[in-house]
Amino acid sequence: MLTSEILRRFLLDLKTWFRVERVLILAVPTGIIAGLGSVVFFTALDLSHTFFLDYLAGYRPAYPGGEHPVLEPGPTAHLIRWMLVVVPTIGGILSGWLVYTFAPEAEGHGTDAPIDAYHFKNAAIRARVPLIKIISSAITIGSGGSGGREGPIAQIGAGFGSTIALRLGLSRQERRILMMAGMSAGIGSIFHAPLAGAIFAAEILYREIDMEYELLVPSAITSVIAYCVFSLFFGFGSLFVTPPVGFVNTGEILPYTILAIVLALIANIYARIFYGVRDIFRKLPVKPHLKPAIGGFLTGLIGYFIPASLYTGYGILQQALNGELLVGFLLAVAAAKILTTAFSIASGGSGGVFGPSVVIGGAIGGATGLFLEKLWPSLVPNPEAYIIVGMAGFFSSAASTPFSTIIMVSEMTGNYGLLLPAVWVSTLAFLLRGERGIYEKQIATRYDSPVHHGDFMLGVLARLTVQEALKRYKSSQPGSVNQDTPMPELIRHISGSPCCTFPVVDDEGRYLGVVTDIKIRNVIAARGLASDIKASDLMESRGTVYSWESLSTVLTQMSAEGSDEVVVLSGNGAKKTVAGVLSRSDILRIYDEAI
Repeated sequence: MLTSEILRRFLLDLKTWFRVERVLILAVPTGIIAGLGSVVFFTALDLSHTFFLDYLAGYRPAYPGGEHPVLEPGPTAHLIRWMLVVVPTIGGILSGWLVYTFAPEAEGHGTDAPIDAYHFKNAAIRARVPLIKIISSAITIGSGGSGGREGPIAQIGAGFGSTIALRLGLSRQERRILMMAGMSAGIGSIFHAPLAGAIFAAEILYREIDMEYELLVPSAITSVIAYCVFSLFFGFGSLFVTPPVGFVNTGEILPYTILAIVLALIANIYARIFYGVRDIFRKLPVKPHLKPAIGGFLTGLIGYFIPASLYTGYGILQQALNGELLVGFLLAVAAAKILTTAFSIASGGSGGVFGPSVVIGGAIGGATGLFLEKLWPSLVPNPEAYIIVGMAGFFSSAASTPFSTIIMVSEMTGNYGLLLPAVWVSTLAFLLRGERGIYEKQIATRYDSPVHHGDFMLGVLARLTVQEALKRYKSSQPGSVNQDTPMPELIRHISGSPCCTFPVVDDEGRYLGVVTDIKIRNVIAARGLASDIKASDLMESRGTVYSWESLSTVLTQMSAEGSDEVVVLSGNGAKKTVAGVLSRSDILRIYDEAI
């Protein structure tokens, strides 16, 4: 008997623990699935670019030092420049048809979709979205579109997390957490940056310095697991191979400050051009299915003259880090990349904006470093360092994500010796950012998100007591009625009061219950103004509160009972007396005054 009771309690405790911690438990399979999604997406992207760019156009973009092709490359083909115009157009046709036929929400850079779903759509993403996003993004980027992996894998991972949560019937809050944890898993795995992936999802939701701290632990779990799964197939290590550069002279802060100003200025221009092109394409009088093809054609025209502006551009950064590129070429790549990214993605194509942003920032940083080296050779000993710092600073300004970007670039490059200038430049670039960022679905702060409106309201009301509200609205109190009050007198008593609930007391003033206006109307409709009916005959039992309780507790009780008014008592035991009646409108008024 004792054994069965112990077993029963154990199972009950286990069930309770699982209900509380199930998001953390489900983070494990979410990380595994998102990691496998990264493997599939990376493979599809590499095969797509091998077919479209290498085989059809004879263009073989360089790889970053820490990555290698899925298939062994064949002999180098002769570049067919006019095919650099045709191939992105074909990619746009295929991607546009696929996305707008099966999952229109998969268009664009992808990161805004989980942000919007978190704030406004209860973290609901259709199960088909990850699959469509994998295929369409692989086609768009692989055919030469200037896009990155971050947007697609963010939406892919978030889609997996949302689908798992929906299938298991989790609450809206749990679904939000698991969706963003899936997003972290995708980012952390494909960029070889598990720590940054965990922080990125918590930081990307807001434009100001704010963060969803509830996401950090489950996101860390999914990100680490997804990175391990991805690395089983493609190896551990950083994305780029960097020279041994660091920060050795305090005077270097001055040229890094100039870099921060330049990055913030260009990041503002980048965001404006991106959404300006997006607005133009939205107004074009053609079917949405064809717009990515137009964008692909314009991308190809630029790529005809500057092939380095096509595809992800990570190989260009690797060459710059190796010291192989000059100022003019880096500036040309940065300018062309801004335009090709806008044409490829803002037209409705499917791809991310983090990758192009990193390339643009790295190119601007490299060009700035080489230029400043000519002016202050003693303060700029390693212009290659400006590439790494530029990568972090540019995206920090464009996306309003300074902390996760600093860590992500450090993990991507495997270089932690530049953390000090990266923090300095990223912070300044963030503070100098323009009014419009690259993620338009970001909300200013947690306070502005619909997800937290109730939390903030209860937080304010938790600091206010019932007694404070009663003192402020004493003139609106309805007054108690005696239990022996007849119906005609009861009607006269309530006719001049705005309240709907009236406390009933005995001859000694002790609280007995309440009479509501609804109950009185129902009795009048059935029996008229019967003088033999007394207040005690109409009395109901309702929940009560005390003057020392917080207004958040009162509001929660009102919601549970479905009532708009509650009786406030003083005293205890058999000597409870009525202190007043508090309404929902009283609570809302005092809340408005408090904020």
